[in-house]
Parts: sequence; C-alpha cells; structure tokens
Amino acid sequence: MNLHDLKPAKGARKKRKRIGRGPGSGHGKTATKGHKGLLARSGGGKRAGFEGGQMPLIRRVPKFGFANPFRTEYAIVNVKSLETWGGSETVTPQAMVEAGLVKRKTLPIKILGNGELKRSLVVQAHKFSKSAESKIQAAGGRVEVIGSV
Repeated sequence: MNLHDLKPAKGARKKRKRIGRGPGSGHGKTATKGHKGLLARSGGGKRAGFEGGQMPLIRRVPKFGFANPFRTEYAIVNVKSLETWGGSETVTPQAMVEAGLVKRKTLPIKILGNGELKRSLVVQAHKFSKSAESKIQAAGGRVEVIGSV
C-alpha cells in the first residue's frame, strides 16, 4: 500500500447540504424552511429567553440587593491556623500559600481572629482584623501590613 492508495472509508465523507441553490439541488425554492411563517423569514426566530408570550422567568423573579463591582475579595486565614504553623517565626503570604493555608493564591490575604494563638510570630499580610491583631500581639508577636498585590 502506498500513500496515493489511501482514501477514507466508505460513507466517512459526506457532501454538505447546499440549500437555496435551485430546483436541481433538491433543496431549492423554500430552501428547507417550509412555507411562510416566522422561521421562513430572513432573521426569523425567537429571541433567547422567549417563553411563548408568557411573562419570562427573568421578569417574574424579584430583584433585590446590590453587588459592588469594585469590592476587594480577600483570601482568609484564621489565627487558629497560625497556631499549627510549623515554619519559621516569620509568616509571609508566600509561605502561607506553600503551607496550604491559602486556597486562592491570587487574592490578597486577610488574617481573622478566630481561634487562639500561644506562639510568638511575625505575621505579614495585606489586612488584619482588630481581634487578630490583638491576639497576635498578646502572644508576643508582631503584625506587618504589606502593600496590595
């Protein structure tokens, strides 16, 4: 067998349906669209979300609240996670990511005050809650606020 002998299997290659190309094509005249009606027209068809004239779901469901598009989301780390910290005395954002304390690596980090801390640590993060700050300092540690990411 040579390259020039190769050809696709029988029925593997099918001709494209050419609609609206005259009566000889078998798909002329109405071009497979039937007679008249919305779907036969140029640009015809229902818009997305159309529900046959009944009030669409998007208009029936009540709207409330406000989503601020400019809000800053933070990756959260609690003080109790720092208690089990096995690394050095300085806790950096990069070290928290490597230790698996932070799930979403691209977000700035905020330390919250849930739990207790008995070790003296120097904690670097983008933001601290007041309770977290006081617990870290009460344990003899230090808080360092670093700039945004």
